[in-house]
Amino acid sequence: MTRIDDQVDAPPALLALLGDLELAAKEVANTWKPDDPRYQADIYRQVMMNLSYSYFACFHADAEHPDWAPLWNPVYLQQPNPDTIYLYAPLRGDLTYRVAGNRGTCHSLVFSTQEGFTGFVGEYSEMKEVRTFDTKRLEIGPDGEFEIIFSAERPQGYAGNWAPITRLTDTMMVRYVAQDWLHEQDPVLTIECLDPVPPKRRLEPDEIHQRIAAMAKFPLNMNRLFYPQQDDLKQRLGVNIFELQHLRGVEFQYYWPAAFEFAPGEALIIETDLPKLRSYWNIQLNDPYFNAVEYVYRLSSLNGAFGKPSSDGKLRAVVSLEDPGVPNWLDTAGYTEGTLWGRWFDCDSTPIPTIKRVPLAEVRAHLPADTPHVSPEERAQELRDRVRGAQRRRRW
Repeated sequence: MTRIDDQVDAPPALLALLGDLELAAKEVANTWKPDDPRYQADIYRQVMMNLSYSYFACFHADAEHPDWAPLWNPVYLQQPNPDTIYLYAPLRGDLTYRVAGNRGTCHSLVFSTQEGFTGFVGEYSEMKEVRTFDTKRLEIGPDGEFEIIFSAERPQGYAGNWAPITRLTDTMMVRYVAQDWLHEQDPVLTIECLDPVPPKRRLEPDEIHQRIAAMAKFPLNMNRLFYPQQDDLKQRLGVNIFELQHLRGVEFQYYWPAAFEFAPGEALIIETDLPKLRSYWNIQLNDPYFNAVEYVYRLSSLNGAFGKPSSDGKLRAVVSLEDPGVPNWLDTAGYTEGTLWGRWFDCDSTPIPTIKRVPLAEVRAHLPADTPHVSPEERAQELRDRVRGAQRRRRW
């Protein structure tokens, strides 16, 4: 029986702990159309999306008892690459960790360790000590099995795969990238702390309250991080103009973003040279709030497996609301504005594409004469293959 003097203090009101959610919703003021009811509703949905994700980050695992949490995917949509599955695990820089498993056959498997985690810091500049480790640098067995030790110093006598972390490291992110979603196999991974640690314990009330408050701040931090990136592109460049960027996170990757805009009955034609050596490339559509446009049931992204170059070797893609009946359609799922993000990954050149705004009915006049026709039946099959490929991947 619980005695009165053993009881904990009365908890703060739950809604008081969630107060930052309202501030996150008010970030609609920093979007392109703050008075648009559809924008406002979309922001509410985005806030709930990020709040639901933040439970994984705050409560699922801890640095002494690490485990993989889903990060960005077809549910948690603020900024993922549709070809990439992202995982997250908490670390502590004074502990030693072993990641092991099977490499699979997907295009690339990349580990990043850092101090600070997106959504719990306000700016990219606050994420420090970002270190990237690509499994192409590691020894992997003929059966695809491997292990890698992450620690501040190489364990004495250990000659296997090792990656250094700093005393301030608190986060591991994993990215596995597939081009042919239907046929490439994603990795299967484990993570464990090798140091002696106590059993995973029950959280104290004040710890739970603090973590709930951190959950409520997560959507606000995400909006304050990503909305300015959308706004900056549009303010500096205008619309329908690409630029080349090299951001932190993956050292051998260059981005080419643009704010896009068109009207119903129009289309945007993207044209670019392709690098001669192109390990991986893609292009995707984002909505006006930096969410990836639905990419399981919509053809809102292209990559080297799905994209079909023209006969002259260039890539041409068409952005529109309606199917233009040509290869490389990027379906905006009802949006007439947002951003385009492309990637050159480990390529020998970094061309900058162009965008041309044309009437939808005149698209073919702006494409090579031998551009194939894509029938409704062929498009439906393309979408069916995409859905099956996406659903076969581990996403959460």
